[in-house]
Amino acid sequence: MNPASGQLQSIAPRRHFNYTVIFKHAVLLVVALLVIFPGYFMFMTAFKTPEGYSLNKFDFPNPITPNNFITALRGGRFFLWFGNSIALSAGAVLLSTVVSALAAFALARMRFVGRNPLLTVITALIVIPPVVMIIPLFLLLARLQLISTYPGAILVYAGLLTPFSIYLLTNFFKSIPQEIIEAALIDGASTFDVLWRIVVPLSGPALVTLIVVNTLAVWNDLLVALVLLPQDDMRTLMVGITVFGSRYNSDIPVAMAGMLLASIPMLVLYLVGQRYFIRGLVAGALKG
Repeated sequence: MNPASGQLQSIAPRRHFNYTVIFKHAVLLVVALLVIFPGYFMFMTAFKTPEGYSLNKFDFPNPITPNNFITALRGGRFFLWFGNSIALSAGAVLLSTVVSALAAFALARMRFVGRNPLLTVITALIVIPPVVMIIPLFLLLARLQLISTYPGAILVYAGLLTPFSIYLLTNFFKSIPQEIIEAALIDGASTFDVLWRIVVPLSGPALVTLIVVNTLAVWNDLLVALVLLPQDDMRTLMVGITVFGSRYNSDIPVAMAGMLLASIPMLVLYLVGQRYFIRGLVAGALKG
């Protein structure tokens, strides 16, 4: 209050610029642009004519043409490769999810000798790149006569996906209140009843996260499919698009159209599961 006038003085708060926050946001903006730009380039180039692409590689397409998509669909065995990718992705993700749920429930809720060391070993397998295991896996499948077969590729993909899946589900299963499980056991539920009727329904975010991440990993994989499925009619979509792109190396818009078509299923899958995706990742990271 001003003693002379008897009125209250409004004191405006001083604004201080937090340069650390500004720097962090600038870095995030640059990273976001670096991530978005390849998608922008692929989308814009897919609708350009070869002449339009040669004149301006980064501008909007003028004129817009859908002919690149028609050429991409006719130039290769797109729908066959698409079906192969769906079969491999669905089989590997389903097998890995079932095995991981059983293992994670045992590691999270059962007490047995060596539980913690076993979980440590499984977690350590996450950091091993698949490229260092491709030769032993190839030799093993050759002995089992599973080269150039879908069951062999599905087993390899499921094995590569399982360590991360077990880690995520184990942490999520630990976050489920023990009282719910004890109440079910008192009511006469078996161990499998507790898992499939109580734990799995409560683990929707984690399961959706696994489905999205693992499907994306199998769908985009090139190395395993290229080595284990060398026949043309057994190629996955990513391998087929790679071969297709080399065939149309001089026609970049057609190659970009094929890559855009290959990206649409994973984009749709992410949009469908995005409600649970971040929640599942956060729960798997913080609960333990």
